[in-house]
Amino acid sequence: MNYAGVFPYLVSPVRGDGSVDAETLHRLCDHLVGCGVHGLTPLGSTGEFAYLDRAQRRAVVEATVAAARGRVPVVAGVAATTIAEASSQAREWAAIGASGILAILEAYFPIPDSGVVEYFRAIARAVPERTVVLYTNPQFQRSDLSLPAIVALAHEPNVRFIKDASVNTGRLLSMMNATGGSLGVFAASSHIPAAVMLIGGRGWMAGPACVVPKQSVALYDACLARDWDRAMELQRPLWAINQAFAKWNLAACIKGALQLQGFPVGDPLPPQSALPPEGIAEVRRALEAVGAL
Repeated sequence: MNYAGVFPYLVSPVRGDGSVDAETLHRLCDHLVGCGVHGLTPLGSTGEFAYLDRAQRRAVVEATVAAARGRVPVVAGVAATTIAEASSQAREWAAIGASGILAILEAYFPIPDSGVVEYFRAIARAVPERTVVLYTNPQFQRSDLSLPAIVALAHEPNVRFIKDASVNTGRLLSMMNATGGSLGVFAASSHIPAAVMLIGGRGWMAGPACVVPKQSVALYDACLARDWDRAMELQRPLWAINQAFAKWNLAACIKGALQLQGFPVGDPLPPQSALPPEGIAEVRRALEAVGAL
């Protein structure tokens, strides 16, 4: 599947008793699809996958697939410390109906390149009929995807894309050059989307797109039309959203913003903290400034 565009990283609304609020998630997905997003990504970093057990993760994927109803692709996050668990998750999410897999490596001990490649290759081969998106986030991952590892994995037929959450846009261009364009690159909220689109990016997978979907789609459309003046006119105020969110816990910001917009998604999962009053005020101002509230 040829993914391109804006793929919001969904939050995971979990009630106090630990159950997933599928109704709220369904309403959020309907809203995002109605705003024109090009895909939905549950269990990304904004989805707090590290704080969910297997049953909760499954419930989030099920709710997202049901809400999408085939209108947009669902790229579900797979994250584990072992190959066996990661492969099992990938097969389960594919059976539920996810059209793609966002592959994430969790690690306690450092892992050499050979082990990193083995991990992601195993996920890809567990679901050969599904598109796989590699996910690299050097800020939080103990073992990152090096450029040689990325090049090796690009030879897997269903490894088609990579989402990079580093702050190094030059690294994205290096990936594109090294893989000859065979691996589509998605930006994260740590990158300036218009700049990534200018150098050949496919779009972005990011939590802030959950709360500014219309604005994000408008920016993507301007980039696609190569109307760079218009793109930067839209990009400048949107970057202020990222700057505000960078001051606080990302999940807390996105969940807090969604609650301001009328989606009762709850607070971040403990031991994370909810936004303090000054954080709520700052997020409110940021949303108002771009017409998202």
